[in-house]
Amino acid sequence: MSQMIANAFGVAAAACSVTSFAPQMVKIWKEKDAEAISLKTYSLTVSCFVLWVVYGVMTGAWPVTVANSLALVMSAGVLVMKWRFSRQ
Repeated sequence: MSQMIANAFGVAAAACSVTSFAPQMVKIWKEKDAEAISLKTYSLTVSCFVLWVVYGVMTGAWPVTVANSLALVMSAGVLVMKWRFSRQ
């Protein structure tokens, strides 16, 4: 398989990972309700992305670092909204 095709799959996977959190974020924001969101699940998800970012930095794998940094921001956004809208 050519490197260009492999990279295209990697970019597509990264885009899917990052944007997969967007519908949940929009739904929570519109409804101002995050009761259905699992705090444990999103805490673990954020922790996993932190570890992937650290791994990417330590190994110099910039695609891993960039993709997981963006996914970290998105998943952390869901987690922040969980805390914010669960306190009301």
